[in-house]
Amino acid sequence: MKNDICLVRPTLEHKEEALAYREEHFRHGEKIIYGSELFDKTESYEEWLTCVTRNTDPATVNENWVVTDTFFAVRKSDGRIVGIIDLRHTLNDFLKDLGNCGYSVRPSERKKGYASEMLSQLLKTAKEAGMKELHISVEKKNTASVKVIRKNGGAYERSFSCEGEAADIYRIAIGPRSTQKDNQ
Repeated sequence: MKNDICLVRPTLEHKEEALAYREEHFRHGEKIIYGSELFDKTESYEEWLTCVTRNTDPATVNENWVVTDTFFAVRKSDGRIVGIIDLRHTLNDFLKDLGNCGYSVRPSERKKGYASEMLSQLLKTAKEAGMKELHISVEKKNTASVKVIRKNGGAYERSFSCEGEAADIYRIAIGPRSTQKDNQ
């Protein structure tokens, strides 16, 4: 599994594959695509792409949002989008119970290790951004996601309730920035 996928920023070239990805979630009765920065709520791919791109820059981020990097997880062998993941660089009041990261895997590609690899790769991005830790929320009943978070070093921090659902926050510590020696 390792290195079978790469995290890439959305571009216009991803449009058809991204729309197919979204449609597969909807066909499976999933109205929310976690980590998609509202891709599930936006009809126009171009409009969504503009928002996602603007939100990567502190100078252009939506005033109601935080700087966020959103990535498609693309399988190298065939270019298929197997997941989506985002990295919120800071947490505001709204995000304090949602955390720094959300992710989803395409329904037909689940149970193949993609979510674990996506989060592992995102931790490297967070480290390069100078982040010291990530907070990730997960509904208690989502045991698959709890396993993904724990596999990537997540430690239980606290519980809360969101829209009547019991959920937990996990903390993943991120080591200091890599040095030239680390990269050799």
